[in-house]
Amino acid sequence: MDYDLIVIGSGPGGYVAAIRASQLGLKTAIIEKESLGGICLNWGCIPTKALLKSAQVFEYITHAADYGVNINGTGEVNFEAMIKRSRGVADGMSKGVQFLMKKNKIDVIVGFGKLKSKGVVEVKSNDGSTKDITAKHIILATGGRSRELPNLKQDNKKVIGYRQAMILPQQPKSMVVVGSGAIGIEFAYFYNSIGTKVTVVEYLDNIVPLEDEEVSKGLNRILKKQGINIMTSANVESVDTSGNLCKVNVKTATGVEVLEAEVVLSAVGISTNIEGIGLEENGVKTDKGKVLVDDFYRTNVEGVYAIGDIVKGQALAHVASAEGIICVEKIAGQNPEPLNYNNIPGCTYCSPEVASVGYTEKAAKEAGYEIKVGKFPFSASGKASAAGAKDGFVKVIFDAKYGEFLGAHMLGYNVTEMIAEVVTARKLEATGHEIIKSVHPHPTMSEAVMEAAAAAYGEVIHI
Repeated sequence: MDYDLIVIGSGPGGYVAAIRASQLGLKTAIIEKESLGGICLNWGCIPTKALLKSAQVFEYITHAADYGVNINGTGEVNFEAMIKRSRGVADGMSKGVQFLMKKNKIDVIVGFGKLKSKGVVEVKSNDGSTKDITAKHIILATGGRSRELPNLKQDNKKVIGYRQAMILPQQPKSMVVVGSGAIGIEFAYFYNSIGTKVTVVEYLDNIVPLEDEEVSKGLNRILKKQGINIMTSANVESVDTSGNLCKVNVKTATGVEVLEAEVVLSAVGISTNIEGIGLEENGVKTDKGKVLVDDFYRTNVEGVYAIGDIVKGQALAHVASAEGIICVEKIAGQNPEPLNYNNIPGCTYCSPEVASVGYTEKAAKEAGYEIKVGKFPFSASGKASAAGAKDGFVKVIFDAKYGEFLGAHMLGYNVTEMIAEVVTARKLEATGHEIIKSVHPHPTMSEAVMEAAAAAYGEVIHI
């Protein structure tokens, strides 16, 4: 065998798995057809956060007077420079992964990897030539792409996916965003912040529909106040792109409404990249677009594993990384714990941010728990007031019988940096009273977690 392990795909699942494998003494190669770091580093998590930071800086400038700062004239959006900065950040991160590959003595093979037979991967280079490489273990980490609906075909000009939304040649005056998950809401916030007229169309009853209902409704109010038009319980039936403006036919409870916009962004989830990688030919079982695996990411075919967006669980970068580490540690003969998919934090980086983990209030009740719920509004937080960021709240949910920390749901400034406290607390099986008695620094946004826990038990001080 040429290698102990071959990883197909270099996103946050694949490259992390490769590094951990190298640390554990496995001779490792990684196959990537495009850029190291995959979608996350190049076209997802990282460049979008760079764009959102540009929007935040612009908002600071336009509201500088609120902080006692006078600016001569007004701030002006340089859309091309924002895009350029975002691409520069992404390129820097991809180069960082290149360095990590060299540091960990991982061979990087450029091309399209496909399972050929037991222990054999065929790599097709960009010039069309092919070669076979062999390994005892093969991890599939091929990720996902923007999902296309039959009635919302992407032409990459007027109807676009997230990838085109990051490199538009000029700022559109108007945009319809279809779908209100993290991707849709982040782009809606970004473009609205810099002056684009934005409408969000969501099929379900609430935006960010996976979140606790109070968070969804709270964010809805804030985004509307910011100027975003939001339509829920609405379905895009068709898009006419023949004219200068797209005509978007949206069916609602009251009839069909026609929206006009320069650009339509389809943000209705992702499709998995499992076509053409040799699954059928080698008998690897799939179901509904996902590769079937066990708790340690082994497929039904010996020596073949799968992680990330192409398997069960949340399609998130940090989930793929965790899965890659667990998979490789099991291959190396260690005894890792299976991943607890109910303790995965989810984050949306609009402003204010959304962060959550564990059970929503509704899900906890449906699971049969008798619960205690505590909320602490950021309007009562000294740090939030000083920062000029009083929107939102922290909501925590505990099991009334044993004090188990069932879930937390946050809406507010910088809450994506706060949610890890709850993930760790739940991992360590902390109770509500242990959170209350853990002294939090003052003044901080994170005090709101302690205060919300105290509210659940009738001990809150500051509200």
